[in-house]
Amino acid sequence: MNLLSELNQMNQDDFVAALGWIFEDSPWVAAKAWAKKPFTDVEKLHQSMVDVVREASDAEKLALICAHPDLGAKAKMAEASVKEQAGVGLDRLSPQEYDKFNSLNQAYKEKFNFPFIVAVKNHTKESILASFSQRLENTKETELQTVLAEIEKIALFRLQEVIDDR
Repeated sequence: MNLLSELNQMNQDDFVAALGWIFEDSPWVAAKAWAKKPFTDVEKLHQSMVDVVREASDAEKLALICAHPDLGAKAKMAEASVKEQAGVGLDRLSPQEYDKFNSLNQAYKEKFNFPFIVAVKNHTKESILASFSQRLENTKETELQTVLAEIEKIALFRLQEVIDDR
């Protein structure tokens, strides 16, 4: 039996236990998506979870955004985030690179009041830094939409990985 079939047969608690981590420290997304079963493919599952986020209150969206760690930070973060950041070398920053990421994280948070988020897969340290600089020029509303779109990409990458691994 494949994972999608298993997910479609799970009760809500088991479903949340299996997928509650897909949206960073926000198991409520999986809990609400569970009611949208059955899922015929990864894309349908992803879209159901995305719809939950899009239908969420502004406060819930902000909590989801703020659950994400700073890029390149030496802070405790979810296992998936550790793995994703390590994949582009953010766990091995030189002191100068660390200072640059730290400075940009602070400037971004001061301007927008939430952490900079980018789906790091298919990025390099350099492209992430370029994105930081570019996005610091955005309005808060534009950046809020950008961050939510990046979170949706991260969730899709995570779902594809976990479903493909089974």
